[in-house]
Amino acid sequence: MTSNKIAVVGGTGPQGKGLAYRFAAAGRHVVIGSRSIERAEEAAAEVRRRAGDGARVSASDNASAAADCPIVLLAVPYKGHRELVSGLAPVFAGKLLVSCVNPLGFDKAGAYGLDVEEGSAAEQLRDLVPDATVVAAFHHLSAVTLWEHEGLVQEDVLVCGDDRTAKDEVARLAVAITGRPGIDGGVLRVARQLEPLTAVLINVNKRYKTHSGLAVNGVVHDPRAA
Repeated sequence: MTSNKIAVVGGTGPQGKGLAYRFAAAGRHVVIGSRSIERAEEAAAEVRRRAGDGARVSASDNASAAADCPIVLLAVPYKGHRELVSGLAPVFAGKLLVSCVNPLGFDKAGAYGLDVEEGSAAEQLRDLVPDATVVAAFHHLSAVTLWEHEGLVQEDVLVCGDDRTAKDEVARLAVAITGRPGIDGGVLRVARQLEPLTAVLINVNKRYKTHSGLAVNGVVHDPRAA
């Protein structure tokens, strides 16, 4: 399952572009996917400039990006998630799918988590693509911090899923962003708590004019996992 190549479906949005930048800067070959190849090419050019000399970043439509990579990260809005995934299900089959989709709503009182019939966006993804391996991660990383921060992001990446090998693979992806592996948060159903927690951080950011994140105390990382 280990590969140096990763597709970012939704890589033209702020979070997707920020994650693509971090992976490219760490030496990964990143393929940015979008419904619009023109937008994908613009985002890829931005990421290459930001990541520096030698960064391997290419652009494609969503289906071609996913077909070309064994690891596919979904950084798309929840609105339209079911339709997008259903359309890409044949090409997603057999892949390691990393969902960082946050089903959120917004009103005058602030951000809040939306109810999802399947429990979470990650579980919806699993149900729509049963032949893929789904892991949920990277939900709480600020797009601004990912793109603008020069050093490592001083946060922890929480990872949940039903396949231990796949979770370990995704946990290693987090090293590109934090310098340490992601933290195993449990099975995929825990995404029901993981996804809406982002709403709390958004409300904190609004109140305190900051870009907050999460750090888990008491976990000793195995340096070999990096």
